[in-house]
Amino acid sequence: MSTSTIYRYNGLLIRVSIIVHLLAVCLLFVPDGWRYALFVMFGNHAVLVAQGLWPRSQWLGRNITRVPPAKAGNAVYITIDDGPCPEVTPQVLKILEQFHAKATFFCIGKHVQQYPDLARLIVAAGHKLENHSMAHSYTFSLWGMQKIYDDVANAQTVIQEATDSRPCYFRAPAGLRNIFLDGVLQKLGLCLVSWTRRGFDTRQRNASAVLESLCRNLQAGDILLLHDGNAALTCNGRAVIVEVLPVLLQTLSDNKLSPEALPDDL
Repeated sequence: MSTSTIYRYNGLLIRVSIIVHLLAVCLLFVPDGWRYALFVMFGNHAVLVAQGLWPRSQWLGRNITRVPPAKAGNAVYITIDDGPCPEVTPQVLKILEQFHAKATFFCIGKHVQQYPDLARLIVAAGHKLENHSMAHSYTFSLWGMQKIYDDVANAQTVIQEATDSRPCYFRAPAGLRNIFLDGVLQKLGLCLVSWTRRGFDTRQRNASAVLESLCRNLQAGDILLLHDGNAALTCNGRAVIVEVLPVLLQTLSDNKLSPEALPDDL
């Protein structure tokens, strides 16, 4: 993919950034203009970095943070990241089955490669299995265009080969990204999904605190984030999601909200 492809696909902020770069070049022809050019360039890149560090930002391209009411109905969308995990995912699937609930699993490609039977079990149970990158590198947002493309495309291939199902959604590792991701996703036919709220259950060991964060102002169309991989453990030694999920599902039921997998055509 060429840089021009990325520019064509990205959002308004990228187009503004191009204009800013051209302005900076023009300033170089003004006496002492290099000082202003440096200031303009620094400000521009600071804004781009800040947007990449904000998982719910819309300025680097389309980013789904909740499902529109017309499409959601009374549904809430539980998304589960970083699996599959042989110690936790089977417990999560059992809880979901008990409540007749569906969820969306954003899985890491290398974990799907390692546990293909577990990935197939997720899909066979009627849940969605989507792309959460191949390696889940925390330097993902620092990568160049080709490296991002290779990582996401490899995960697509691994997931499709393991489950016979091709992902249509992508979630960036830790929600962090840069200006190149939107063009890569469009090239691969993927749509970025973040979340409405999360409980930070990879580091918060208090299940009640996680549950409170997820249920605050709960309403139809919300996308909630939990983890079956890299999950924090409660004082009882159980993954936080295992303690949170039954109460969350009961809360949804009490509020006449239906836990569903993400729809196909967002």
